[in-house]
Amino acid sequence: MALAGLPSEVLALAAVAFLVALGFGVVAPAIPLFARQFGVSRTAAGAVISVFAGARLIAAPFTGRLVNRFGERIMLATGIAVVAVSSLMAGFSESYWQLLALRGAGGVGSIMFSVSASSLLIRVTPGHLRGRAQGVFGGGFLLGAIAGPALGVVASVSLRAPFFLYAGTLVFAGWVGLWALRTSTLAAKSDSRDGPVLKLGTALRDRAYRATLVVNLAEDWAVIGTRSALVPLFVADRLGLSSIWTYIGFFVVSVVSGSLLLPFGRYVDTKGRRPALIFGLAMGGVGLATLPLLPNAVGLLLAMALLGVSGAALSVASGAMLGDIVGGRGGTVVATYQMAGDVGSFAGPLCAGAVADAHSYAASFGLAAAITTVPIALVATSRETRRP
Repeated sequence: MALAGLPSEVLALAAVAFLVALGFGVVAPAIPLFARQFGVSRTAAGAVISVFAGARLIAAPFTGRLVNRFGERIMLATGIAVVAVSSLMAGFSESYWQLLALRGAGGVGSIMFSVSASSLLIRVTPGHLRGRAQGVFGGGFLLGAIAGPALGVVASVSLRAPFFLYAGTLVFAGWVGLWALRTSTLAAKSDSRDGPVLKLGTALRDRAYRATLVVNLAEDWAVIGTRSALVPLFVADRLGLSSIWTYIGFFVVSVVSGSLLLPFGRYVDTKGRRPALIFGLAMGGVGLATLPLLPNAVGLLLAMALLGVSGAALSVASGAMLGDIVGGRGGTVVATYQMAGDVGSFAGPLCAGAVADAHSYAASFGLAAAITTVPIALVATSRETRRP
């Protein structure tokens, strides 16, 4: 069975991930549309997504040390609480700048949660199960993301409603994290039994670690960032479809990814991390290129399916490779991995909106497709980290 042998902490983290993603699946498509209601450009609407990533990026270096000092459980719950409060307040925003500031505050809480969860997942999972553990954890996110768009009908009532619903799911997620991890000694403060922590300088000398950084940057820039910022606008402006098609497209991404996470997990645990990374990058590039080449509902659904395949392969394989490299408590090495993704999440939506404003949607999606395929050469020439 897929769950056989996995530590209880993995299942607890998957439950928390489900609740976080449930709310995010509702609010994500509404963010750029809500921003546009304040009369701003597509670039400014993309900035609301980018500022979240920018705040994560700034806070990441401090978060790794805080996790090592206070333990994953406390930092995970604290981070979720910060995102919950900022989301609630964002729903009451009366100006674009209020929305921008509150989304930035949410980014600080988000990196606390992300580093805590990733660090704990690495520490509790044996090497031969890392792919499957990443699949189960990612499956929690994807199941939430599948259910989230189904609740997206609240956006048809008001674009403020998704922010309130997101805050509610986060409150529940924080409570589940505190309760489910209350007996975990590995989620507590660091002590001498944890052994030496991998230094960032040592990790950076490893080509495989550098490959995970570049892959995470490219995935969050193009496969996630550009898709989140540009697809809702592309559906409305270029395809002339209602906002419900955005939710349908995001739903397709979630279903495809969710169905492939565990198969990819088994694959990377038995065959290796690199082949799955290369395949995922290639599928991401093809999916993004499909959007302008087939500008209709069928092309939208096909592209979203390909991006779902890409997301599943990349999330499982890169997380497993990172775990192989880190081994013990993640600290700054995991935080730096998160930072690489946040650089992409910050730059991707801004760049996507700017290129779309200055040129066209086709140029923006084409650039994102190119960025997705760039890391293939680095991955192909890095070492395979899976141990027989």
